[in-house]
Amino acid sequence: MTEEWTPIPAGKGRIFNIQRFSLQDGPGLRTTVFLKGCPLACAWCHNPESQSIDRELVTMEGRCIACGSCHGVSEPEACVDACPTGARQLLGRDLSVEDLVGEVLRDRLFFDESGGGVTLSGGEPLSQALFVLQALADLRRRGIHTALDTCGLGRRRDLLAAAALTDLVLFDLKHMNDAQHRAWTGTGNAGILANLEALGRVHGQIWIRVPVIPGVNDDAANLEATARFVARVPGVRRLDLLPYHSTGAAKFRRLGREYHLEQIPLPAPEHMAGLADLFRAHGIAVTVGGHP
Repeated sequence: MTEEWTPIPAGKGRIFNIQRFSLQDGPGLRTTVFLKGCPLACAWCHNPESQSIDRELVTMEGRCIACGSCHGVSEPEACVDACPTGARQLLGRDLSVEDLVGEVLRDRLFFDESGGGVTLSGGEPLSQALFVLQALADLRRRGIHTALDTCGLGRRRDLLAAAALTDLVLFDLKHMNDAQHRAWTGTGNAGILANLEALGRVHGQIWIRVPVIPGVNDDAANLEATARFVARVPGVRRLDLLPYHSTGAAKFRRLGREYHLEQIPLPAPEHMAGLADLFRAHGIAVTVGGHP
């Protein structure tokens, strides 16, 4: 894997995937736009290609036939074009707001029939705050339901400005202990918690998302602290418990990075049910399922 550093052109955003017919990123059928760039580096990240805002050239091992077509090719785009099997891929394309909105509006019929819409995710959308604000404003003018999926770490003014333009905020909480949060994500959680409190004072549709990672954050003390904190944020309408899975491991390897959590077992259904009861005891509406 090699990284290709290129600045994002003015007026554009860097996207690494647009996923259609999603059922896990807000109500109804949704088109989820994944933006590159994230201030966290979660050990369990299932989209590690989102962490760097740079474009990244990767090799899909199962497709590579070692033909040598890419040898000596210096330009990433040319390397991708030279590969006969599609094994070489460049992650990250730059779109204008107009181009992005035009692409997601192809799904409008599905939004209207299902009560769905568009979710901006990542990575961390606030890493490209100006582009996100412009996209949300355009989608709102067109009557499209929008959701912002955020880790909560960013400038507060950007978060609140985005919240004012979006119907739903999906807000991740990884760990309540600052030292543990730093150990597993690379960054402390003080700014995240403060941003959630500020968001809850001005936005009435917040869904909290808690990844359940066995041995990392699924102990009763941490989740009890999470429940107490969430219960006092007025804008929270529900909490999603997202059981750990290791599907991101292959992506880490593809990017030339080590994945440290492959030996962690998947959380048992009865364990997830018990955790859901813990949150319900605090008056919080809970769902179980989806992706952390």
